[in-house]
Amino acid sequence: MLMTPEYRATHRFARISVRKVRPLLDLIRGQFADDALDMLKYMPHRGARLIEQVLKSAMANAEDRGVRNVGELIVVDAHGDGGPMFKRLMPRARGMAYLIRRRSSHIAVGLADRESWIRHLRGEDTAAAQSGNTAEG
Repeated sequence: MLMTPEYRATHRFARISVRKVRPLLDLIRGQFADDALDMLKYMPHRGARLIEQVLKSAMANAEDRGVRNVGELIVVDAHGDGGPMFKRLMPRARGMAYLIRRRSSHIAVGLADRESWIRHLRGEDTAAAQSGNTAEG
């Protein structure tokens, strides 16, 4: 079961293919926020710049909500989904046309504190939620 992050940020309609972004998101998932920023800072990919901005925004959201040490937060959710495509036609020989798809993506990063992440890994948060649901009924 996935953990819902406490602090999030998204970049919707990013002008980069999700295929180029997903490997970078896989690298930072599960890392501390500071370590993830350092990893992204020294990567030569354009997608790393976009993810870096989203991660900084999620850290700023956490700081705005009162977290004291945002570097100790863990990247619990980092995913990219496909966005809409600009479809263009490229003229080809003998009256044909090829379709050019200019892809976009939605990039999302979620952060959580270390204690809630450890509780999630142990399964304590799901057990508490299930016991709370049976007490109501």
